[in-house]
Amino acid sequence: QVQLVESGGGLVQAGDSLSVSCAASGRTFASYAMGWFRQAPGKEREFVAGISASGGSTYYADSVKGRFTISRDNAKNTGYLQMASLKPDDTAVYYCAISLSRVRIGRGPNEYINWGQGTEVTVSS
Repeated sequence: QVQLVESGGGLVQAGDSLSVSCAASGRTFASYAMGWFRQAPGKEREFVAGISASGGSTYYADSVKGRFTISRDNAKNTGYLQMASLKPDDTAVYYCAISLSRVRIGRGPNEYINWGQGTEVTVSS
């Protein structure tokens, strides 16, 4: 079992950058792919970005491609999501999650088994 804690959310203006982190406890963090999801008020949770266990493969939703960067430091049991050129539409609670797969980067929430409590990101216009 991996426990995840997100941090780094906040209120920023459109065009700003922000990074959120995901600290994992447990020795198995490095064994599984990791994903970032977000959920805006009144909307379903959506995939944002994912990274394989080794960090060698990444995948992004079209809405964030070219603006967001996912990474991980397995030695520190931490994942990151760097967000640039933020837009009001990026406003949401951001969640990190651990997959059952080492390589496959799932896009659906049901492919992930451990979730953090979320960190809120608000982008003002």
